[in-house]
Amino acid sequence: MIRFAQALIDGTLVGLVYGLIAISFVVIYRASQIVNLAQGEVLLMGALFVWTFTLGAPTLFGFKIPLVVSLLLTGAACVALGLLLERLVFRPLIGQHAFAIFMASIALLVMLRGVAQMIWSAETRPFPAILPSGAISLGPFLLNKRLLIGAILTIILALALHLFLTRTRQGLRLAAVAESHNTALSLGVSVRSAIAIAWVLGTVVATLGAIVLLSGRILSLDVAEIGFKALPVALLGGLESVRGAPLAGLLIGIGERLAMSYLDPVTNGVASNVLPFGVMIAVLLIRPQGLFGWKKIERL
Repeated sequence: MIRFAQALIDGTLVGLVYGLIAISFVVIYRASQIVNLAQGEVLLMGALFVWTFTLGAPTLFGFKIPLVVSLLLTGAACVALGLLLERLVFRPLIGQHAFAIFMASIALLVMLRGVAQMIWSAETRPFPAILPSGAISLGPFLLNKRLLIGAILTIILALALHLFLTRTRQGLRLAAVAESHNTALSLGVSVRSAIAIAWVLGTVVATLGAIVLLSGRILSLDVAEIGFKALPVALLGGLESVRGAPLAGLLIGIGERLAMSYLDPVTNGVASNVLPFGVMIAVLLIRPQGLFGWKKIERL
């Protein structure tokens, strides 16, 4: 029973962090109606920015940068990356066929992976310990401090973004863009600026997810695969639902941990890796809008 309860706790914490990364898919889709398959590579770039301005700073700049300044510089780099991707890759594709956008995201995935390898090389490196390590003991149970902070951050961010999208003027403009680009234009809303804001938010949120998952651990190019684990979460919660992402993350995370504890020993470690994608296929077949998404999904 203790093993089962511990698996539920671990799955909850990991799942909420998956939800954090899934939110980065959601904010981009809400404005641009694009599922960015390269979001894992965007997360990788954000992680490399963090490393560059923290552990890599003495080598590159000759002196150590204070952590607060490093995070501010990382934020600025993420904003620049989000704007660059939106302006150069996806803005020219507004109104184009879904297949063209799909292929552009695939090309972006390969390109960002290549850029990361060209600038930072493919070698592994330590990631700065920004969040506390270790675990909190609650009787026989352990709560990972890093994941606990990430889970709390996910809940706060989901609520804050929901309020932003539903209660503020700029957020309502993004909602109008999500509903229909033509409707937003008829209301005088700038679709291009709304999409640019969404890409910036998506890049920053993905980088927050990288900090939570990698703090004090090892950074490699394989980190980009986290994006594919978060995609089933985004689809299950609904690509338009910010609040649905953490709830879907809970389901995927708990299911993954239970599979890891009880099914992996008899499936050679396959069950936990396959489960999220099995859920993704089931969602696409049974309820393509997800649990909390809008009923009409126009394109991927």
